[in-house]
Amino acid sequence: MLWVKAFHIVFVASWFAGLFYLPRIFVNLAMVEPGSTAEYQRLLLMSRKLLRFTTLLAVPALALGLWLWLGIGIGEGSGWMHAKVALVVLIVGYHHACAVLLRKFEANANQRSHRWYRWFNEIPIVLLVVVVILVVLKPF
Repeated sequence: MLWVKAFHIVFVASWFAGLFYLPRIFVNLAMVEPGSTAEYQRLLLMSRKLLRFTTLLAVPALALGLWLWLGIGIGEGSGWMHAKVALVVLIVGYHHACAVLLRKFEANANQRSHRWYRWFNEIPIVLLVVVVILVVLKPF
């Protein structure tokens, strides 16, 4: 069980590294001056590769988390685990929203400012802090 838990933590940390950095690239994409095609394309390539890699890290993070919860029984019947699962659903939704935003950049259809992306970039930090607090403190 400790091996499963250790690898779950490693994959979650790696997944979040991607979720922290991908929206930061979106900030830079939103700031590219019109006509700077090479810069825009380079940032798009970075975004595509990071999203792909981040998605590959999310799969084992989620699978190992389900194994800990449903297979081993960690947090079974606990309120904090239900809250954590709800937050994980929000995190997966955020990950999906990043993919949608990337498709908009690829289609040259972005309507949002770099300031909006700076705020959007803060969401995974808040989600991670709350999840860690729930797991460590188990407040309910």
